[in-house]
Amino acid sequence: MTLKQGDKAPAFTAQDQNGATHKLSDYKGKKVALYFYPKDNTATCTKEACNLRDNFEALKAKNIVVLGVSPDGAKSHKKFETKFTLPFTLLADEDKKIITVYGLWAMKKLYGRDYMGVLRTTFLINEKGKIDHIIEKVNSAEHSRQILELWGL
Repeated sequence: MTLKQGDKAPAFTAQDQNGATHKLSDYKGKKVALYFYPKDNTATCTKEACNLRDNFEALKAKNIVVLGVSPDGAKSHKKFETKFTLPFTLLADEDKKIITVYGLWAMKKLYGRDYMGVLRTTFLINEKGKIDHIIEKVNSAEHSRQILELWGL
């Protein structure tokens, strides 16, 4: 499945780092920055999360909800949240259902080795549940700026 701008964002249900259940439909009426990342506590993923943390108030002021998704479990997410004081929700997708339905479980290459992994991507979902933008070239150090600029905020 290849999602594109204007498509309805696929529904999902997942547990966060505190064990609470979240559904995409819980956020109807809000802008959602649904960001997918490969792994907690890795260099680039930490840089991205910390950029979102450092600019969280600016995103929140624009009615943007930040939801992070990775294949890590709730316990790993909790450690990641605590270590870096992350103020947003991290969703556990251990079975990769959300990652797969969003088309982000794919072949990757690292140091000449092929492997299956998460494609770092962010979906900007509007108040009606439609995809406004898809950020495939995430700038981890400036990710919040990318989000605000694409939404013209």
